[in-house]
Amino acid sequence: MISKEVLKKIRKLEIQTKGLVNTLFGGEYQSAFKGRGMAFSEVRAYNYGDDIRQIDWNVTARTGDPYIKIFEEEREQTLMLCVDISASGVFGSDHQRKMDIAIEISAVLAFSAIKNGDKVGLVLFSDIIEKVVPPKKGRTHVLRLIRELYTTKPKGVGTKIADALSYVNRLLDRRAIVVLASDFQDESFEKQLRITNQKHDLVSIVINDPFEEELPDIGLVPFQDAESGKEILIDTSNKKIREAYRKKKHIHQKSLDDTFLKMKVDAVNVSTNKSYVRPLMNFFQRRMSRY
Repeated sequence: MISKEVLKKIRKLEIQTKGLVNTLFGGEYQSAFKGRGMAFSEVRAYNYGDDIRQIDWNVTARTGDPYIKIFEEEREQTLMLCVDISASGVFGSDHQRKMDIAIEISAVLAFSAIKNGDKVGLVLFSDIIEKVVPPKKGRTHVLRLIRELYTTKPKGVGTKIADALSYVNRLLDRRAIVVLASDFQDESFEKQLRITNQKHDLVSIVINDPFEEELPDIGLVPFQDAESGKEILIDTSNKKIREAYRKKKHIHQKSLDDTFLKMKVDAVNVSTNKSYVRPLMNFFQRRMSRY
């Protein structure tokens, strides 16, 4: 039984994200994610200026008049949302958690997909595969995906991106759009990232929180790793500690950026203290400029 609070969240998110889809993202999604190729549609009479390479010689010979073949883009695709729901996702130093951002972006992409006739599926993961919803079409199906995002409680606490991508690669038997949403607090996933990007159209949504990037100077603070449960007391007033922390996070982010660049994986960096709309729009515009 879904609680009234969750139903209220789902309705609010549907209104919010469908508004964005109708005004900003619907057309951009279609342009950014091209179909699988061109398929024969019909023949029609040749008109002056048509490409003579498209002439259907069989029909032309039979009728005595020139006809050309018409091809249309095979538009229908599958969007597979692969979302990290490990314990670190509940963190948020501002008004939003990282998981809230993941849910909202997933909803925007899912509604954009069904508006363009695509199927949408969902894989939720931590250090295990938590939930799988096979791809389907339609508003009711997307609302189910959003419900799963809000209500699925992870059994695992860590993050294993490699295992999640490996599972997705086994699950999908044809090329799809795979959106991986995570804070990427993990290691040793580069091999599966490369394999997935070769088999599918992979997009990484990197979700950050400003508090995780740089420690504020607020004295002694108890920290607990959400995934390991380990606790430690840190003196944030110590400049050397703050600098070491900032440097470590910078190295991690640069390594991640370099990995995406080297493997030619599209990445969208978003933060809990800023709107995701502009980074997502910039991503769509970059994709559209390639075609």
